[in-house]
Amino acid sequence: MLIALCTCPDADIGDRIARTLVEERLAACVNRLPGVVSTYRWNGAMAVDEEVLLVIKTSKDRYAAMQARVVELHPYELPEVVALEPGDGYAPYLAWIDRETRLG
Repeated sequence: MLIALCTCPDADIGDRIARTLVEERLAACVNRLPGVVSTYRWNGAMAVDEEVLLVIKTSKDRYAAMQARVVELHPYELPEVVALEPGDGYAPYLAWIDRETRLG
């Protein structure tokens, strides 16, 4: 299992990406957290933006396809897609993620 993080400019885009990933079995579940404030440097200037954070639960074997789909759907020039591998997890939940991201 992998947990991927992705920030989106607004709830509509976050919803569209989340639904697409689950419908296409690229993710078992996507949580949307509104009200995230991101502070970063872009093109040499400091920026502060309110965003929606997606927390994407996927399997290792579906990560590359999920990442490609997020980049395709995302309006940012350089979308954030960062994967974290949990050290452990509840085995039945991890099995559910695996089942839900399997094709066929």
